[in-house]
Amino acid sequence: MGRPRTPLLDRARITTTALELVAEQGEFSVPQIARRLGVQTASVYHHVDGRDGIVELMRERVCAAVDTATLEAAPWDEALIAWARSYRAAFAAHPRVIPLLMTSPVRAPKVLEQYEQAVGLLLGAGFAAEDVMPLLTGLENLVLGSALDLTAPEAMWELPDETSTPRLALALAAVGPGRAEAAFEAALEGLVAHCRRVLAVTKAGAAEAGGA
Repeated sequence: MGRPRTPLLDRARITTTALELVAEQGEFSVPQIARRLGVQTASVYHHVDGRDGIVELMRERVCAAVDTATLEAAPWDEALIAWARSYRAAFAAHPRVIPLLMTSPVRAPKVLEQYEQAVGLLLGAGFAAEDVMPLLTGLENLVLGSALDLTAPEAMWELPDETSTPRLALALAAVGPGRAEAAFEAALEGLVAHCRRVLAVTKAGAAEAGGA
């Protein structure tokens, strides 16, 4: 028999299958991937570095949808905001993969390159090196938490009546559509405002030291 024109197994198909399984059940296993693709489990291992390798392939696939060109914009705060929105949109398309990615170190080269760009953006703006990762980690926590929030019901609070929690009932009644979007934008605005304050303190300290 001749070789099939389309390879039965490759890293791209393994990644797609893993993402499908996670979307369906919130988890995956290498044997499950093999069964769905109609191959032996050992065959999957010929293409990937075990389960951790598949997790990194999923991370790389999801992050490929993030628009890294946003990190080249100016000024730095507008670039950071645009990147955060694109980052959130990419992960909102695969919300159930987020818990898997948050429990393993980032190793995918293309993803590391994206963080290299983000670090370069902040260092180039004048942030101190020791402030960069706490700020980026805070941004990531905000983005991923908000991406998960997009999968939640629009109404997350169910009140048996309005008499026991009248203030909560009033606040819920005042919420319009797009609760998750409004919450994300408010939190993002607050984080970026904090970044601006951190940068101002750093620059003031540098100016004082230079004038001493």
